Amino acid sequence: MGHRLVLASASPRRRELLERAGYRFEIEVADVDETFFDGEHPVEATVRVACEKALAVAAGKRSGVVVLGADTTVVCDGRILGKPADPGEAADMLLSIAGRDHTVFTGWALAGCDEHGAPSLITGVARSVVSMRSISRQEAEQYASSGEPLDKAGGYAVQGEGRRFVSRVVGPLDNVIGLPVDDLAPVLAEMGIEPERA
Repeated sequence: MGHRLVLASASPRRRELLERAGYRFEIEVADVDETFFDGEHPVEATVRVACEKALAVAAGKRSGVVVLGADTTVVCDGRILGKPADPGEAADMLLSIAGRDHTVFTGWALAGCDEHGAPSLITGVARSVVSMRSISRQEAEQYASSGEPLDKAGGYAVQGEGRRFVSRVVGPLDNVIGLPVDDLAPVLAEMGIEPERA
């Protein structure tokens, strides 16, 4: 018998990526502080936050449940770009990465326990490099006013209208959207979690 998968995220993009891949899962949102520590490396930070999400939801669960936590970070020239607070910040953020490359990291963690109750934690991180075309202030402000970039790390949605600013992605596209499903699939399969195919 396979394990039950729980997604520890409220992200509609992560939900859509798992659904599109054919996975059945439940959603239980983790209540954790996603703030990075001063001086913390973006890769270490994103994996740490993913672990905290997975472990928070996995606490008290019985064997047979696997909890998936994930966190996505956008980095340009060593600067971490979070989620913009308002359209003005979104436009400025988009202009700061226009005509340049930036890196998207998604840390993931799978937490659960075996049939003896021993805890297990498997982690990983995916990396993609995104090249952006030049963007005018008017384009950035118009896009920002749409509201689409406001809950996105880096201030754009590669799966939405923001794709028009992207000239190239090297690495997994689903990582840029928020969850590297192709990287996770073999690990989930080893844990007895397979997608359902029509």
